[in-house]
Amino acid sequence: MAEKQTDFTVGSIPRHLIIFSWPMFLGNLLQTMYNTVDSIWVGRFLGPNALGAVSVGFPIIFALVSLIMGISMATTVMVAQYFGAKEEDMVQKTIQNSLVLLVAGGILVSIIGVVFHRQLLELINTPQELLADASSYLVIFLSGLLFMFLYNVLGAILRGLGDSKTPLIYLAYATVINIILDPILIFGLGPIPRMGVAGAALATVISQAISAWLGMKYLHEKGLTGNWQGFRPDWGIIGKTFKIGLPAGIQQSVVSMGQLVVNSLINSFGTVVVAAFAVGTRLEGFAFMPIMSLSLATSAVAGQNMGAGKMKRAQKTLYWSVLLVVAIAGSVGLLLFVAPNLWLSVFTKDKAVMAVGREFLRILAFSYIPFGIMFVINGLLRGAGDTIATMITSIISLWFIRVPLAYYLANTVGLGSRGVWISMAIGPIFGLTLSYLYYRTGRWRRSVVTGKMNLEEA
Repeated sequence: MAEKQTDFTVGSIPRHLIIFSWPMFLGNLLQTMYNTVDSIWVGRFLGPNALGAVSVGFPIIFALVSLIMGISMATTVMVAQYFGAKEEDMVQKTIQNSLVLLVAGGILVSIIGVVFHRQLLELINTPQELLADASSYLVIFLSGLLFMFLYNVLGAILRGLGDSKTPLIYLAYATVINIILDPILIFGLGPIPRMGVAGAALATVISQAISAWLGMKYLHEKGLTGNWQGFRPDWGIIGKTFKIGLPAGIQQSVVSMGQLVVNSLINSFGTVVVAAFAVGTRLEGFAFMPIMSLSLATSAVAGQNMGAGKMKRAQKTLYWSVLLVVAIAGSVGLLLFVAPNLWLSVFTKDKAVMAVGREFLRILAFSYIPFGIMFVINGLLRGAGDTIATMITSIISLWFIRVPLAYYLANTVGLGSRGVWISMAIGPIFGLTLSYLYYRTGRWRRSVVTGKMNLEEA
């Protein structure tokens, strides 16, 4: 096993959460910088249309990768629980089978995305003036999905082992390369032609390929992938992976399809609103990063403890996660509410785009608190391996609340894009309520894969 693994079944819980989530936060920051750097170069030098073209395809990307990324999530859960239970042979088998599944899935999803990208862009009502640039960006980005998957499974494996620092190191290398390549490929240099938005996509793919290669090299050198000689798929592990990963993937697919529907509505309001939404969601991505990091930390810390049979300690993990996420989400929301122009001006100089973006940020600023609490509760449920409950609550809060409310407020009431922003702020309140009510039932305890859930805490 890797030297940097951490046993979360002993020691201070808040210390584990903070130390473990901090590198993941920096990693999420760096990973977001891939596309954010693209947006800064494109938005400030190529204009609002190019900025919208880069951003309009992200819901499509998320929709295509979400089912496969559920497998990555299941990998973290199973590695964490088997590691907590000290079953090292099962840890290695889980890693091998997950790698095989994600490589096959990455190749398949890339092919589907490249073949049908144009139809998908038209399906979400992409404005005609954005279609050509959005198409060229999307084809190149989707061609490199395998590299994205490989890096993410590396992170999933190491998170389960309590190591959140190693993926950060390789991601830092790739981010620096992306920052260097972006202006070269977007604007051209010497024999390299000016590629525009396609250059931004190519820079991202090259950077992700380097990150993936370094990560896989590390796993091999540390012996974490085990001996591949005579490898055969372990259908028991694959079955458990799909049992946990499929609902998680469906949940992400449902969320991404809901976002596609909302994006289709937003696209109907024209280029200015599309560009403002692109900038707003970029900034929102930064707000979500510490929340997502704490959610992942909750899954790993609680997962190891549940694997070891320490259920009370797993529940204490949630208590500390809620305290931390309220403090963080409240602070970030306040910064965005008080000074929206400061953050928006990083991405755009267009006054019309900034006006709509300012409204977006101020309406959504304090929705990050219920969103954050919901995510750490779901993090504990995922740590137990109970992904069906999080799938159901996501379907209800998105398709029965947020999407219908967006159309009702935007069109029937006549609030336009403001109605969409209001629906996005209300949705997390319902999601939090459903997640908390399910957590209180205690049924998630039955999902632990190691069979030690009934042991008393040591």
